[in-house]
Amino acid sequence: MTPTFKVVVTDKVSDTGLEPLRADARFEVIKIDDSSDPAFAEALKDAHGLVVRSATKVCGEMLAQAEHLRVIGRAGVGVDNIDLGAATERGVAVVNAPAGNTVSAAELTMALILSMVRKVSAADASMRTGAWERSSFKGVELRGRTLGLIGAGRIGGEVARRCAAFGMKVMAHDPYLTAERASGLGVSRASLDDVIEKADVISLHVPLTDDTRGLISTETLGRMKDGVFIVNVARGGVVDEAALAQALHDGQIAGAALDVYENEPLEDGSPLREAPNIVLTPHLGASTPEAQELVAVEISQAVRAALAEGDLSRALNAPAISGDALKALMPLFELGHKLGRLACALAPGGITGVEVRYGGESDEAVQPLTSYVLVGLLERVLGQDVVNFVSAAHLARQRGIGVSRAQLARHKSYTEFVEVIIKGESQDFSVAGALLGEGHPRIVRIEKYHVDIVPSGALIVLKNHDVPGVIGRVGTLLGNHEINIGEYHQSRLSRGGDALAAIAVDADVALDVREALLELEEVSSAVVARLG
Repeated sequence: MTPTFKVVVTDKVSDTGLEPLRADARFEVIKIDDSSDPAFAEALKDAHGLVVRSATKVCGEMLAQAEHLRVIGRAGVGVDNIDLGAATERGVAVVNAPAGNTVSAAELTMALILSMVRKVSAADASMRTGAWERSSFKGVELRGRTLGLIGAGRIGGEVARRCAAFGMKVMAHDPYLTAERASGLGVSRASLDDVIEKADVISLHVPLTDDTRGLISTETLGRMKDGVFIVNVARGGVVDEAALAQALHDGQIAGAALDVYENEPLEDGSPLREAPNIVLTPHLGASTPEAQELVAVEISQAVRAALAEGDLSRALNAPAISGDALKALMPLFELGHKLGRLACALAPGGITGVEVRYGGESDEAVQPLTSYVLVGLLERVLGQDVVNFVSAAHLARQRGIGVSRAQLARHKSYTEFVEVIIKGESQDFSVAGALLGEGHPRIVRIEKYHVDIVPSGALIVLKNHDVPGVIGRVGTLLGNHEINIGEYHQSRLSRGGDALAAIAVDADVALDVREALLELEEVSSAVVARLG
């Protein structure tokens, strides 16, 4: 049988893990470990599939030379080395393997924690100089101390189980962590502030997003307990490296351990290299034979399914529908995506269910619309390299979030109408949007409050008392922080009672601005949603 599909594999992907492709007579597998080898470029010219790890940079120029390419498989989670925009433009699906390295990453986290608290690396370096300095390397026990997880997904959950076995108390911040799953993991749910301020050991397990970039900063470091330890095996940009190095020099924190960095390889002049009480490893999270084999198997299966069966359920850049229908419905889907982002920002604690209600002209829109809503709801926490239009519902179910949808009669006031109902453990709430005229999107309701605002950029949602002067004071405060207001819509249920303000602004809103808003006597809550 003549092979139908040609797949080029590079970056020393595990040979054993490629068996799902090699065992299928429909596939020809060409393995070239180094993508700088001229043979790689030649083989790619007529390849249907490409499998890489992190070393190969898949750019638009490379894709332009691969006219037959239909799918790129990343043997791992992050796709920073793949130009998703260029791939999408050329109609190339991008799939990844998010589950294979879970245990390896969790075990490395434990190794780093133990090395930190018992000063193993420093003691080893001292011994190699001929010294014997027992008193210099006094550590602490994990038993009885509190682990603070920021992110409680696959890897975070495995770390929680292992730390519990050491007798640690575990608290976790994760917007999608329900009471049921928390109970199953043996952790207590906590706010981000509680984790920052109360944990003895803080372990990061979050993707790099606008919300998580620089999460560990001078400000958050200043709020941590004396003697805190920090470990990061997630993404480098989550930690402000200069701020961390300074905190270590100042003795503000007891120790840190990092496996990932904002720029890799870590620069020679990085302040981390000279910082005391730190353990540094060169991105070893998935560097075990077991993990490499598992991610290779996972990505081989995904590439085979994409090419031979047209199954794009793992594609990060493939919408649920395509062609003319997609083009016509895209304004509706983009509105659903932004409503999902807004709902995520406003969600009060653990989410147990999501209902998407659609009233419009299309009989086929509600199912893909639901996927777009779920992507917006989940991507801030799970990351854009994990959530996709087809897998979003599956990921929601994994998190214990029930998903339902309903087709409504066409709304009398709008061309297209979307309502997203979030079911929480303590209360439910909803947001709604609509398309006007030629597909112009608007947010038309937040909870019980009717608003009218374009969903773009950053949106500040305030709860405040309906009293004279509050709009002026809010506007002045934002102006003093050089934040320009695009739209300001205040809605009230009754005169002099509670009101809600939806404020579209041109710039991002820093944490200190939100805190300043909360200091206004009339303001009871302030949430910032990034919709653009």
